Amino acid sequence: MKYALWIVQVLLALAFLAAGFMKLTMPIDQLAQSMVWPGDIPAWLVRFIGLAELAGGLGVVLPALTRIQPQLTPLAGAGLALVQFLAIGFHLSRGEFGFIVPNIVLLALAAFVAYGRWQVAPIAPRSASPKAEVAR
Repeated sequence: MKYALWIVQVLLALAFLAAGFMKLTMPIDQLAQSMVWPGDIPAWLVRFIGLAELAGGLGVVLPALTRIQPQLTPLAGAGLALVQFLAIGFHLSRGEFGFIVPNIVLLALAAFVAYGRWQVAPIAPRSASPKAEVAR
């Protein structure tokens, strides 16, 4: 289970870091050429979604990898699942059914990480170093 979680965490990180970076940096008109919806909503919302995806992409890997605040990893997974849930509702309301299957897959993977890192295989925080104990 540990290996499956790590593989899914890395895949989610790559997907959401790429998507978030694209939404944060590309001009809206260029985004709208490949995905219609960015041209139909306010630019600030596209950028906010990109920021949420970027933060979630970092959050599903970095806290677990560094073991600094590893409880943030399942929260990042839950946050990404929420983003996908909202995306499904958005695309359903617009009749964009082609986007829904990838959203469902990403939602399931993010929920798997959230549950897995919360209940099945949580990562223990880094233990304090002896030097840190002396400094206290």
